[in-house]
Amino acid sequence: MISLNPLARLVTPDGKTGPDALSRTTHLGIGAHQDDLEFMAFHGILECYERTDRWFGGVTITDGRGSSRAGQFKEWSDEQIAAERIREQEAAAVIGQYSFIAQLGFGSVAVRDASQTAVRDDLRRIFEATQPEVVYLHNLADKHDTHVGCALRSIEAIRQLPEADRPKMVYGCEVWRDLDWLVDDEKTPMPISARPELARALNEVFATQIAGGKRYDLAVLGRRTANATFSNAHSTDQESAMQWAMDLTPLIRDDSLDPIAYTVGFIDRLKADVSARLRKSL
Repeated sequence: MISLNPLARLVTPDGKTGPDALSRTTHLGIGAHQDDLEFMAFHGILECYERTDRWFGGVTITDGRGSSRAGQFKEWSDEQIAAERIREQEAAAVIGQYSFIAQLGFGSVAVRDASQTAVRDDLRRIFEATQPEVVYLHNLADKHDTHVGCALRSIEAIRQLPEADRPKMVYGCEVWRDLDWLVDDEKTPMPISARPELARALNEVFATQIAGGKRYDLAVLGRRTANATFSNAHSTDQESAMQWAMDLTPLIRDDSLDPIAYTVGFIDRLKADVSARLRKSL
């Protein structure tokens, strides 16, 4: 069995042994918090749903203790809210037919601190056991510090693998900053129109957040609809739901690439695009 930190919890919804569930994984999502996978990596979940040749595996890095709470959860302790969020994530894994869900149980500080190696080490072990073809991470321009730390620790872990064992594709996905701002030819489109009932069911699992004052269930679906409609100004809608991704694959193909310079490059090219468009009409 894979060796993870003592706080980690690994569940296989269909009862497969841990090694079998890990090794069959083709699409892997790594999110900072319970619900991030369902919001940002639905494309991977959908690609594998009701398939026997593709399997989605999920990793949630943090313990859920620091989440906001209101309504019926207002008086809940950190321990209570963490336990419920873990349960919700496992319920989503059942609904989405995940191959496995690993919840690593780290605090946010450990994710954001590059000098702490435990998060990276656990992720490396998971990559070694799964060897996925496709990986879904938070995008590096996300405005949530823990999300950015999660993506960076994941990239560091992949870079420790032999080149032959690295994923074919790594995508940075939308949560706390959407990616509509990317220059059009640098957006990676992820059509997700199929199975809207599955998308709703996955989002609605997380009652601790929804009843706690954050209507992520509505906001995520609204963003996907907006992406589909505003994707092209000169044609009718081809999809009813769309997610955008930032291609992070170059960062795991070339270890010398600096993540900061790579990410800021997208912003520089947006600046150039805006400037050129303005000049056309001046």
